[in-house]
Amino acid sequence: MTVSSLLPINETELQSLKERYEINGQGHVFKFFESLEQEQQAQLVKQLLDLDVERLNTIYRKAIEGAEAALLNQHAQLEPLSETVFDSVLKASPEQIREWETIGLSQIAQGKVAVILMAGGQGTRLGSSDPKGCYNINLPSNKSLFQLQAERILRLQDIARQYRKPGTGECIIPWYIMTSGPTHRPTFEFFEKNNFFGLKQENVIFFEQGTLPCLTMDGKIILEGKDKVAIAPDGNGGIYAAVVNKGVIKSLKERGILYSHCYCVDNCLARVADPVFIGYSVSKGTDCGVKVVSKASPEEPVGVVCVRDGKYGVVEYSEISQDVSEKRNEDGSLQFGAANIANHFFSTEFLERVPSFADQLEYHIAKKKIKYVDLETGEVVVPKSNSGMKLECFVFDVFPYAQNFSVLEVDRKEEFSPLKNAPGSGADCPETSRRDIVAQHVRFIEAAGGKVAGDADYEKLEFEISPWVSYSGEGLQEYVAGKTISVPAVIETKEDLIRFAH
Repeated sequence: MTVSSLLPINETELQSLKERYEINGQGHVFKFFESLEQEQQAQLVKQLLDLDVERLNTIYRKAIEGAEAALLNQHAQLEPLSETVFDSVLKASPEQIREWETIGLSQIAQGKVAVILMAGGQGTRLGSSDPKGCYNINLPSNKSLFQLQAERILRLQDIARQYRKPGTGECIIPWYIMTSGPTHRPTFEFFEKNNFFGLKQENVIFFEQGTLPCLTMDGKIILEGKDKVAIAPDGNGGIYAAVVNKGVIKSLKERGILYSHCYCVDNCLARVADPVFIGYSVSKGTDCGVKVVSKASPEEPVGVVCVRDGKYGVVEYSEISQDVSEKRNEDGSLQFGAANIANHFFSTEFLERVPSFADQLEYHIAKKKIKYVDLETGEVVVPKSNSGMKLECFVFDVFPYAQNFSVLEVDRKEEFSPLKNAPGSGADCPETSRRDIVAQHVRFIEAAGGKVAGDADYEKLEFEISPWVSYSGEGLQEYVAGKTISVPAVIETKEDLIRFAH
């Protein structure tokens, strides 16, 4: 049989590709090849050419070894974070916080800070196939998560301009948005449709994270169709390979960016490019830093930033015994209470260094229900129980390799409200996200000496302050001190403050 003219390779190269997969124990991917239409053959060959099968097998072996080692090493030596790497905005003086903020704003003003957003997820659990950042949590303004974050960047650029020397041009915080295969196009189109929410298009850069094939429990590539390998994003830790492979590091260096703030799209309270966090990290000489919140209780199912076997890392709640989880400091706080919220600081130098130790990073096994083609019958099976695994690396897997690691604790109610669960589930859902933003905006007004009229049920209160107007409560006092804001009120401008405050 002659090779189809649609294939991207010739007959010799096709034979070589088949042998390569056979040698690596993955020859079954060609099981249905001869029965496929020419277009289907071309699609499968292209997918298999793009796949590094040797690397995949290595990752699988490492993941299995890591899972077995974790089972054997359930009694790892855990130590809490030392005071040398840990600080808290809850305990720092106002003067100290102001000093960190000033350093951060100065770095932003000099064009040395970028934002990297992890936005590869879809809103599947929310009942939406759109990218999660497009989700509307039913705020009075109906703004999406993407829009809230874009407006925080716009406001912060304005604030930081005050720290620039006169005549030195614009103040820009470039926004690098990591998407995945299913979210890349819809994310770009959403921004395009909304005119990039007021940001300049050239300063919003989209890049795709990598993918890995899904595997059976014994490490065989799963065919989703006769002509298609089942693939999945490689976890939020895929950010490190992506920033190298997709030209982000090159772009950061060309722009003179020294530091990046990296966070997840689903946290509606994320302080994007937070100058306090940036300033804190810069003042400590940090190359890799993390924001945490205080664990609500010993039982809260969150990962904890601590020291495991002498190295910094995140220990999952399932890996900590009850005794250890309940240990407290003299002031009553939990010894292992630094809850991870996937909110990071990286120096560009550190991101550039990651490839030098990338082959040592862990991959984690996530068992999933994965649709597959039965190799005997050729029928597509939609399983009701876990049929295979996805391999993921996590953003915190690099912590042990930091040369100057630091941790900043922030106030949960001000900075962390994740959107994970379906509407009506009562926790980490659209209603709690809405509630937490509205409650924060009421606190902004109260801290500025004003009041907000109306019901204290923040899931229903029709009140909101645009990030255009205030990033973290600043600039409100002269408009609201001694006054009451009537509701409903969506405050998009300073003029709105004047109009609604009496």
